Amino acid sequence: MTYTAIGVLAVLIAVIADLFVFRTRLISRKIFWVSYLIIVFFQFITNGMFTGFQIVKYNGEAIIGSTSPADSAPPFFGDGRIAFAPVEDLLFGFSLVLLSLVLWVFWGRRGIDRVPMSGPPIWRKPPD
Repeated sequence: MTYTAIGVLAVLIAVIADLFVFRTRLISRKIFWVSYLIIVFFQFITNGMFTGFQIVKYNGEAIIGSTSPADSAPPFFGDGRIAFAPVEDLLFGFSLVLLSLVLWVFWGRRGIDRVPMSGPPIWRKPPD
């Protein structure tokens, strides 16, 4: 499977989990998209640093676009890249953020959170 196919599959799984499995319907809310825009801005920065400085390199056969020669950095924009990183990274980032928030909301609705909000875990008894 290519990086592209796995990225698309990850988005489909996250969206199905949001809409049909956990029924949180986050992608239908404006607040989700505003929050995601903030997150994706920082994703561009970190992805750009990792791929622009060639800390992370991608196989051109597994992504949209191609790889650059070994002695040059990938393009900032174009050839299947945004801020040096392959567009597939956006797919994975979206899936990660959406699925994390879906689970957060799902478990929060069921009362799975700490009470009290600070201090030792609730399963630990305070000293006598």
